[in-house]
Amino acid sequence: MISTRGRYALRVMIDIAENSHGNFIPLNDIAARQEISEKYLESILATLTRGNLLLGMRGKGGGYKLLRNPKDYTLGSILRLTEGSLSPVACLKEGAELCKKSPECRTLPVWKGLNDAINTYLDGITLAELLNQNNNYNDYSI
Repeated sequence: MISTRGRYALRVMIDIAENSHGNFIPLNDIAARQEISEKYLESILATLTRGNLLLGMRGKGGGYKLLRNPKDYTLGSILRLTEGSLSPVACLKEGAELCKKSPECRTLPVWKGLNDAINTYLDGITLAELLNQNNNYNDYSI
């Protein structure tokens, strides 16, 4: 399950892409538009900045902006940074030791397939696509 941290990170990235026009966006502006507490948002923005998805600048005229074009960000890359592994089972997480039952595990191919489907799907959607979609949802949120 994707946590609020991951969902908010996607909303924040969309907000910055939509509103920056090359300028830095102050944290309090993002927090107000997204209705996220500034303290929680600081933590998310710090993660996105450390992960080289955003550039942060302190002081007057400071804030956050994208480092790349929105088409160069995938939802998978944003979620893996904020959530960690998107693997449906522990044995498929990066760096996990194979369990002793893996050679005979009849369910492992199912979990590998699901893992591949999740990552392929999320890596196939870019921030630009979310910005450009025309939806008719009145109550849409990520």
